Amino acid sequence: MILLGGNSRHSLASLRDALDKKLNGLTATDCTAMSEDLFTVLTALNSSIGLRRAFTDPARDAQSKAVLVQNLFGSILSKSVLLIVVEAVSLRWSSPVDVASAVEQLAIEAEATAANAEDSLDRVQDELFIFARTLAEHQELRQILGDRLGSTAGKSEIITSLFGNKAAPSTIRLLTQLVNGLAGRSIDSVLEIYIDAVAARRNRLIVLVRTRSALSTAQIEKLKRIMTEQVGQPVHLNFDIDPSVIGGVSIRFADEIVDGTISTRLADAGRALAV
Repeated sequence: MILLGGNSRHSLASLRDALDKKLNGLTATDCTAMSEDLFTVLTALNSSIGLRRAFTDPARDAQSKAVLVQNLFGSILSKSVLLIVVEAVSLRWSSPVDVASAVEQLAIEAEATAANAEDSLDRVQDELFIFARTLAEHQELRQILGDRLGSTAGKSEIITSLFGNKAAPSTIRLLTQLVNGLAGRSIDSVLEIYIDAVAARRNRLIVLVRTRSALSTAQIEKLKRIMTEQVGQPVHLNFDIDPSVIGGVSIRFADEIVDGTISTRLADAGRALAV
């Protein structure tokens, strides 16, 4: 994931929370549509220093910035993405370029969520690493795709011809956006951003389950179904077998803990009696 400091780091965290809410319960197709809209905003920001400054100017009030967003993107973005961009310009940023970096992070994560909805997120991660190895082994290809003045149509055709039907649709879409959105950066550095952003989305969908003994297949499927309904997206269950757990199950997702173990309930009871 991109590394930001100060105000920008906190602003990105707020935007990721906002993105989570908008992605909740969406189909893969809808997630991809959100990603494409966010990449549209990113293209505009990358092509205009003035726009980045207008979006992040601390002397400009949030309402006037929201009007600017509406005037520029109101007719081309979905309502959900428009609201995210309006929130973005209302936040504080350490540097104008940081708002573009944040939008890029959100766009990648939205497409990663589409992959997750199609149960192909792990595959997308693997294919991004394969692409990185391919670039390292074929310098001519790396030069062509990393050419900042290269034809966008030509680069898109190369990505399609490289993978064809062998890669997940989300991989093709992400790599196409990557090679056509370098914005003066090296292809290696941008690829690293994409790999980190996809990993960050996967980490955001991991549920840690702590139990004394392994759950049955039926229990695992039931828990996965319940957590998917709660989160609004398919989740990945990671299990921690802990002998100190007397009974029940402890579930941790993001910053939330649902602890139903007997040991925890006994400890709670002990504390209550001590009062």
